[in-house]
Amino acid sequence: MNDTTADSLIPYDEIVQDALRSVVRRVLDRIDAEGGLPGGHHFYIAFRTRFPGVEMPRHLLERYPDEMTIVIQHRYWDLLIDDVHFEIGLSFNQVPAKLSIPFDAVIGFVDPAVNFALQFQPKEGEAVIVPEPAPAPHVPIEDGSNVVTLDRFRKK
Repeated sequence: MNDTTADSLIPYDEIVQDALRSVVRRVLDRIDAEGGLPGGHHFYIAFRTRFPGVEMPRHLLERYPDEMTIVIQHRYWDLLIDDVHFEIGLSFNQVPAKLSIPFDAVIGFVDPAVNFALQFQPKEGEAVIVPEPAPAPHVPIEDGSNVVTLDRFRKK
């Protein structure tokens, strides 16, 4: 018996990550079909803001140049889902915004109501962040913001 493991010619890790990302799509499809979130469910969805296909207002991209987490709970609108992305309207400090997020840009999904969380590994080539012309200043999150950190849900 050999102590070394053969390298797989089948990309199992990538296949599993794609399957887990489909969980996010199916959950969003379900709340859309049912007209909203049941019970106390709400979602934190973290995504890479500079991933190809992400569309969001410039002021949010400047504030969150690498990653952003949105909260889907009480106030959202125009939820549209297809096989590769979702669109959603949210309010950020009482300013409405429309976002379009490819599922491949999603790096985290949490439903704290039932202590459910998924984290996604970057696909090959995703780790490269397009540099900004000038670094954006750090702006602290204000009260009432819909952006939260997933740190408390990460396994240590």
